[in-house]
Amino acid sequence: MSGEGNRQNDKDDSATAHIEAHAPAPAAASNGLRPRTATGGSIIDTTLSHPGSVRINVKGAFIVDLESTASNGRTGSPHNHETRDIRLPNHTAVVSHIAIDIGGSLAKLVYFSREAHSTEPGGRLNFVNFETDHISECLEFMRQLKRKYKKSNGSSPAELCVMATGGGAFKYYDMIRDVLGIDVLREDEMECLIIGLDFFITEIPGEVFTYSEADPMHFVTPADKVYPYLLVNIGSGVSFLKVSGPREYQRVGGTSLGGGTLWGLLSLLTGARTFDEMLDLASRGDNSKVDMLVGDIYGTDYGKIGLKSTTIASSFGKVFRKKRQAENEAEDSGGLGHYQHHSHNDHDDDHQPLSPSDAAITNSFSSLPDQGKSNGGSSRDPPFSGADISRSLLYAISNNIGQIAFLQSQIHGLSHIYFGGSFIRGHPQTMNTLSYAIKFWSKGAKQAYFLRHEGYLGAVGAFLKRQPRNWGRRGSFEEAALEERMRARASIGAKAAEQPEDASATGSGPGTGLARASSDAAIA
Repeated sequence: MSGEGNRQNDKDDSATAHIEAHAPAPAAASNGLRPRTATGGSIIDTTLSHPGSVRINVKGAFIVDLESTASNGRTGSPHNHETRDIRLPNHTAVVSHIAIDIGGSLAKLVYFSREAHSTEPGGRLNFVNFETDHISECLEFMRQLKRKYKKSNGSSPAELCVMATGGGAFKYYDMIRDVLGIDVLREDEMECLIIGLDFFITEIPGEVFTYSEADPMHFVTPADKVYPYLLVNIGSGVSFLKVSGPREYQRVGGTSLGGGTLWGLLSLLTGARTFDEMLDLASRGDNSKVDMLVGDIYGTDYGKIGLKSTTIASSFGKVFRKKRQAENEAEDSGGLGHYQHHSHNDHDDDHQPLSPSDAAITNSFSSLPDQGKSNGGSSRDPPFSGADISRSLLYAISNNIGQIAFLQSQIHGLSHIYFGGSFIRGHPQTMNTLSYAIKFWSKGAKQAYFLRHEGYLGAVGAFLKRQPRNWGRRGSFEEAALEERMRARASIGAKAAEQPEDASATGSGPGTGLARASSDAAIA
């Protein structure tokens, strides 16, 4: 998976792009963190120049917040144009590529655009996502971009290329090439995640924040020492990555219980059709109607071991009890009715039609006799709603991910934990649960960090793979990778030199060893 992308990178080094990066103004440290300041300082320049290359100038970059040029992403449409574009006021060069990260549930797209009706220089990075099931609509959107690029960016459509990552970069490779008729470069998924995250936490003001109910979205920036850290990428599934330096990472674990699990189970248990509808339901629900809490068992807190009465003791722990209670009450009352919503002929003005999610819950109780009035003459709402179930399941999955993240951070001695992926989507309950889990299990020693573009780490990483050596303020990713290749080459060359002189006759002598080292370096 990574070999092809790396071979392509080395081949294209001379034709790839620059970044001008600027160090932040110094500020007083506080708990290893300092408030983010505007970018400034000296330019780290590069001397590479090649026709068709692009210089991404991040000086003065900022996140565009208060604009209504797109939907808010909660409309249930197949694609979602995020309003959190990144304005690059000092970027003037042509950008000739777009990037896409195609996961199991969502395809995330990043592209650069000029502002046609603006008199200001520069442009912006745009962020769009589509459900992977609607990949054809995503490709049509990209086809429209191809047509617009020449007019808006001054580039010829023939010069465009697609930087693709994620599993779908392989699954849909032929489809992308056939529909768009342009070159597609596939990049390693995990490497793109790290490049994207490093770019966001070091270059974009107002990107990284901590979250709590008392202090939501407290913006911070990492101290000068960024590494090591743990990245928890929550997509359809979950990956835990230990990052020790630029492009120095290891996948140390994962779990299949992620965003796809929430989406799948809630599609069975509620009438919600999209992930955003499910998050909306969860924001309105009361999980105490579904979950068994510590207070339900003890009647109060369990202070000796630090558990509040509201702590979840068993997710969905009340469901069986409530269903059994409904059955017993129905047998005692002898009722013959069912949980059901009124028919179209029922003119009871006090009864409101059930939402699709609540109708699904009602149907799950439809086999039970009515537990309403003893005469069995009226129906009754079920003991919990789709919103309650949504919140309960969201808590269950988020708590599980949070605890595994803490355990991985303990094993590998990491205190900074970044959460990314499209599962989060800036949802308050999700972030609060993850943050609380890290603080609780670490006794406040570790911190959870979130990002405003959490779902686009891979796509931005793929976008930035069109960069040459020596870009970036904190040491080039390309430079670090080159140094690693040179160390590997020197090590192999030294071993080859120690072999007997006649070993070359068998194809394993020093000359062959150096040639192999060079070949290995080319695909590293």
